[in-house]
This record gives sequence, structure tokens and C-alpha cells, in this order.
Amino acid sequence: MPQSQSAYTSFAALLNTSGHPVSPAELQGLLLGRCCAGAGFAGPGWLEEAQDLFDSEIPSSLHAALLGLQEMVKAELIAQSSVSLTLLLPNDDDPLAERTIAVGQWAQGFLSGFGGNIGNTELSKDVREILEDLISIAQIQADDEEDEDGEVAYMEINEYLRVAPLFIFTECANYIAPSTDDATPAVH
Repeated sequence: MPQSQSAYTSFAALLNTSGHPVSPAELQGLLLGRCCAGAGFAGPGWLEEAQDLFDSEIPSSLHAALLGLQEMVKAELIAQSSVSLTLLLPNDDDPLAERTIAVGQWAQGFLSGFGGNIGNTELSKDVREILEDLISIAQIQADDEEDEDGEVAYMEINEYLRVAPLFIFTECANYIAPSTDDATPAVH
């Protein structure tokens, strides 16, 4: 019996028991993408956008978990000392194929959230290159073979995903300082 469940496994179980088999990785990617595009940190806006993944209204029993995820992301994005993000992905002990699928879902979620909120903002060459990388990652295919090369590639992608959103957030979000009203959208 495992000592403790990962945050990914716990969140997946919560989503599944509510009758919504949404990927926690895609959900977090969506949230990070929208925040990096300058959508701000207002709870109602996040819940409304997350609803697209659920294909129906989000049960009120999930609101606290989704808002908690948003608070975690907000804290990591606006903390000047953050050098990487905590990603909602399966544990390293889980099969490589499962982890690979989750990374692709995370990237797809990020692209959806970013694309749905960035509008006509001019993007720097560096941001465009990162988005192209994320498009490639979103198309990743799981390989049933567990080998050292696959593990190394997964770890490199994982580390990239931990830092790329921080760069994009700095470049694009123009976030409102934490002491101001969270409901105020970012200005581009």
C-alpha cells in the first residue's frame, strides 16, 4: 500500500468521483495558459473557462479544489523567487506511457488557455518559439516501451514545462500586483 497519493492521483480521483474524467494535467495547463496570457486570477473567470473541459456545469463540490489550484498557480507565477513551477503530472513511479500522455494533455491545456485569452497581443520571437515547442509536445505519442532514452526525454520535457510558463508570464501577462483587486483583468 503506497504511503501517500500524489497530488495528480488525488486530483484525478476527485474529478472522477464527481463524474468528470478530466485530466488534472490538462486542467492545470489550461489554468497556466490563461494566466500567462493575462487573464488574471479572478475565480469566476477561471471556473467559467474550466467548464469547457467538463462539457457541463462544474459541480459545486469541485469549486474549492479548482480555486485552490488557481491559488497555487497564482502564488508560483507571481513569486519573484520561483525558478520553476510545480506541475500536476503523474509521479515518476507511474508508467512512462501514462506520464507522456499527461505531458501532452498539459501542453494542450496550456495552448487552449493561452490562445483563448491572448487576443491580438504581439508575441516576441522567444514566446512564439516556446509556443511552437508546446504544439509539438501536445502531439506527443506514448510509447509502450520503458527505456532509459524515453525517461531522459520525459525528464527534459518535464523540466522545460516547469520554466517555460514563467518566461511567458513575464513576457505576456503584465499581471496586476498582488495587493490590487484580483478581479481586475490584465491590460495589454
